[in-house]
Amino acid sequence: MKTLISMLLFLPLVASCATPGKAELDAEVRRLCAIDGGIKVYETVKLPPKKFDKYGNVTIPAQDSAKPEDEYYSESETYYYRQGNPEMSRRQYRIVRRSDGKVLGELVFYGRGGGDMPGPWHDSSFTCPAYENVPNFESSIFVKGE
Repeated sequence: MKTLISMLLFLPLVASCATPGKAELDAEVRRLCAIDGGIKVYETVKLPPKKFDKYGNVTIPAQDSAKPEDEYYSESETYYYRQGNPEMSRRQYRIVRRSDGKVLGELVFYGRGGGDMPGPWHDSSFTCPAYENVPNFESSIFVKGE
């Protein structure tokens, strides 16, 4: 029984040596984020006030649910640098004008999830840029016109 308990206590240490740790992945997330993370606006668009809700937001449908009459739609894609536990990914969102296919802006996040010691708790995560530090993506592109 002591041997089994010792092996179970030793297992997380062995597993952590076999995969990159949280600190290494978080450092890579920061490095990649410094290269192209955050919001990039290529063109701002003035919209009439009726296109904004009572909170001043514009709702842009995802490409797969956009109607033919929607002038703009959003695209997203996720690339996994590493899957499993821990995982590391790059998420990119774009707003596109339907009439000419031009990308008006993009938002890029890098993230790490997991890499914690096994247990009954939720895995930790790290995202760059931090969600709370990113302004509303749509309001970076769409402004109220007359």
